Amino acid sequence: MYSGTHETPRYDVAIVGFGPSGAVAAGLLGARGIRTFVCDRTHDVYDKPRAIALDHEITRLFQNMGVAQQIKPYLEPFTDSVFYGVDGQVIKRMSTVAEPFPLAHTPSVVFTQPPVERILRAHAASFPSVTIALGQQLINLSQDESGVTLELQDDQGHPSTVQARYLIGCDGASSTVRTLAGITLEDLGFDEPWLVVDVLVNEQGLSKLPATSVQYCHPERPTTMVIGPGRHRRWEISINPGDDPEQVATPEGTWKLLAPWLSPADGELWRQASYRFHALVAKDWRKENVFIAGDAAHQQPPFLGQGMCQGVRDVNNLCWKLDAVLKGTAPDSLLDSYTSERKGHVTALTTRIKAIGKIIGERDVDKARARDAHLLDECGGVVKPVPRQDVQPALQDGLLSAMPHPKRGTIFPQPWLLTATGERRRMDDTVGAGWRVVLAPNASQEMRQRASTSNGIGARVIQLGTPEMMEADGLLAKWFVETKTAAAIVRPDHYVYGVCQTAEELSAQFSALDDLFKTVQN
Repeated sequence: MYSGTHETPRYDVAIVGFGPSGAVAAGLLGARGIRTFVCDRTHDVYDKPRAIALDHEITRLFQNMGVAQQIKPYLEPFTDSVFYGVDGQVIKRMSTVAEPFPLAHTPSVVFTQPPVERILRAHAASFPSVTIALGQQLINLSQDESGVTLELQDDQGHPSTVQARYLIGCDGASSTVRTLAGITLEDLGFDEPWLVVDVLVNEQGLSKLPATSVQYCHPERPTTMVIGPGRHRRWEISINPGDDPEQVATPEGTWKLLAPWLSPADGELWRQASYRFHALVAKDWRKENVFIAGDAAHQQPPFLGQGMCQGVRDVNNLCWKLDAVLKGTAPDSLLDSYTSERKGHVTALTTRIKAIGKIIGERDVDKARARDAHLLDECGGVVKPVPRQDVQPALQDGLLSAMPHPKRGTIFPQPWLLTATGERRRMDDTVGAGWRVVLAPNASQEMRQRASTSNGIGARVIQLGTPEMMEADGLLAKWFVETKTAAAIVRPDHYVYGVCQTAEELSAQFSALDDLFKTVQN
C-alpha cells in the first residue's frame, strides 16, 4: 500500500469493499484492462455463509468471467420450496422452470459462500490492472472535476490517499461510501427481527429433516428451512415479541428453537445470528462520480435468496458502462442509466419478495386461514409448482429501445449449440458477451444487411441456424416464434435492448443507439 510520502496513485476506478459484489466488479473491470484499485478493511473472506442462493443469471456471469468450473463444486440445485399453512396443509410450492433451461444453467442453486468468494477474489487478483489493498479502511472522500480522492487508514493507523475517476461503494449495509457521499435510504416498509441459523447436520439429523426446502407459514412462529449444499441446512426463524434477540442467538437459545427438527446430537451449529430484515433502497445510486452497489444500495428480506444476486447484478450493469465511458465510446451520461435500471429492478423485486414474506409471516390466525383458503381456491385445490424465475421483473427504464415489447428489458436466452463434431457448447462460449444482434432463422436478407450496415456500435451479428449457431434443443428458435420477432439487439449484460420484426425497425433502433454510442473526444 502506498504511504503518504509517495505521489498519490491514480486509477480509473476505485472499489471500497472486497466482498462478492466488489470482487466481481474488480474482476469485470480487470478483464477489460481498466486500472482498478480495490480495498477492504478485512484481510480475508468471512469464514461463515451469509448468502446461500444464486440464480442462473449469476452463474451465467460466472461462465462469462471464466470461473464457472472452479465454482461448480460448491453449487447444488435448489430444491423446491413447499409452503405449509396453519393446519399443516400445502398451500404453495415454488420450483424451477423445466428443461431446456433458458440460460443453459440450473435456474436456482444453493452454494457455499466462503470458497466461492475466495475464487472471485483470486480471479480479480489475476489481472495486472487490478491493485488490491487489504486491511485498509475508508476514512473520508472528496470529489472534484477530475474524480474522487479517497483517504484511507491501515490497521496500524497509517494514512494514505488514492485518487480515481470513479468510485464504487460495495461496502455493505452500513456503507461508509454511502454515508460520506450523502446518499440516503428509502424505506419500502419491512422491518422484522429474525434468527438465522446454519447447521452442519450429521446423518442422524438428515434422516429427520424434509427432502425439500420448507416455508412454515405458522402464525405462532413463521420459519424457513433451506437445504444447502451437502450437510448444510439453514433456518430463518422469526423472533417473537418478548424474545431476547441476543439470548435466542446463543447456542442454548438456538437449540431450543431448533427442537422441532433437531437436537444437539444431530449436528453442529455453524452460525447463528439475530437480524432485522429490512426492505430499503437508496434514493440515489450515483452522486457525481460515486456509485453504490450491493447491500450499500439496497437490502431486502431473504425469502427468495436474492441478496447476493442483486449486488452482482448491480456491478455487472455498471462495469460495462464504465468501460464504455472510460474508453471514450459513450458519454458520461450513460452512467445515469445505472440508477434508473437497477433501482427500478430492485424496487420491483423487493416488492414481490415482500409479498412472499407476507404469505410466510402472517401472524393473525384468522387472516392466515383466510390466506390458506385463498391460495387453495386460486389453484382449484391442486397446488402446482410456480417457477421462482417468474418472480423476476424486467427492466423498465434506462438504456432500452423506445419500441415497447414484453421481451424488452428481459434476459436474452442462452441456448446450447452443437459444434461441427456434435459437441454441446453454451452460446456465450461461442459468440461472446458483448453487444450482439441475434437474427431468427427466417430473418430476411434485407434485415441481415441492415444488421451489418446500420450497426454503428460494432455489435456482433449472428443468425440462428448458421453453422456457428446450430441449436441442440430449439430453445432460441421457440423464443423467436413466441415473441413474433425476427431480431433482438442484446446488451453486454445479456438484457434485451429491443426486438424487431422488420429491417426498418432494426435500423431505427440502431439509429437511437448510435446517437448515444458515438466516439467521445477526450
